[in-house]
Amino acid sequence: MKQLLLLGLLTIINSVHSQEVVSTQGETYSSPNAIIDFTVGEVVINTVSDGTNNITQGFHQTNWNFVGLENHTPSFEAIIFPNPTSEVLNIRASAFENVIYTLYDAQGKLIVKDKLTAEQTLIPVSQLATGSYSITLNNPTQNLKTFKLIKTQ
Repeated sequence: MKQLLLLGLLTIINSVHSQEVVSTQGETYSSPNAIIDFTVGEVVINTVSDGTNNITQGFHQTNWNFVGLENHTPSFEAIIFPNPTSEVLNIRASAFENVIYTLYDAQGKLIVKDKLTAEQTLIPVSQLATGSYSITLNNPTQNLKTFKLIKTQ
């Protein structure tokens, strides 16, 4: 009888603790139709489902960099590299004439504004503080692209 009670207690404890995630950041959103739980920095590597229940496994990513692109004018082709960067940022655009780049910090403060001077323009960034920045490419009539970038040490 004691063994059966102990086995039942261990099963209950195991099922209660198996639903717990300890994380420094994350959130839970719910609606009448669904519940979404997430943690920041955990990369999903496997999900198993029996049709009713889902189990997702992952591992913690300790250094997470978010970079992106707002493609205001899809016909205008441009790339920036490397991203993240520490010393120099390269902007490559075959149609560089009359294109201005504007670099902003994470608070939206203007850091530098200048023209693209060639098909590949180099921008020194070693003097900038480590953090997130955005760079917008535009011509006199429209925004072309906005890139999000990371400056590292």
